[in-house]
Amino acid sequence: MALLHRAELRPSKLELLAGWLPGRQWFAGEAGAPVSRVAAYRFDDPAGEVGVETLLVRAGDGPVLQVPLTYRGAPLAGADEHLVGVIEHSVLGRRWAYDACGDPVYPPLLAAAVLADARQAEEYFEVDGKREARPASMTLTGSRTGRPVPTGPVSAGSAGPALAGPVDGGAVSAGPVDGGVTVVRVGDVELAVVRRPVPADVPAAGGLAGAWPGQDEPVLLAYAR
Repeated sequence: MALLHRAELRPSKLELLAGWLPGRQWFAGEAGAPVSRVAAYRFDDPAGEVGVETLLVRAGDGPVLQVPLTYRGAPLAGADEHLVGVIEHSVLGRRWAYDACGDPVYPPLLAAAVLADARQAEEYFEVDGKREARPASMTLTGSRTGRPVPTGPVSAGSAGPALAGPVDGGAVSAGPVDGGVTVVRVGDVELAVVRRPVPADVPAAGGLAGAWPGQDEPVLLAYAR
């Protein structure tokens, strides 16, 4: 369950992404154009400390881009290269937003969704002491592979032993999609996050697909390699 706040964010998440996205090698769209939200989904951090949200966005009239983010109340040691930016949250204070592919909280949650159809987090606002459900903006469908879901360790990368060490697009084979992917590893499982999701067959090893209003045919969001 994700408890949300009706808060003012400076800068907004979309403003933050407008400056960050054009520097990614998998970026497609118009650099400098406003970034618009298409849909989003969240996973639950079991410890309840880290916000884990994936935004599906467009830059101008460009294709849909998938951007998993984590939100932390303090900087993540050794993760400067994965920092998207800092947000001032009117309720929670300063929040550090990271590319989730470089945050050790994210890969085990993605593995659970890809391999065992773990559901997206239900979202709630608290209004006058009562919880008010926020309807999901998209649907998710994961595989039920029967494989054990790894909880760690997350493999080491250049940022240090605690981080995911993601590998971006050009260094890996495209698999079932032509768009850029970012590969993360947890335990003995390698997962590809599709940065420009399009409709595609879910691999036998497991995958996560999603759909939203206006996109009735599910797109492939992530898959096991």
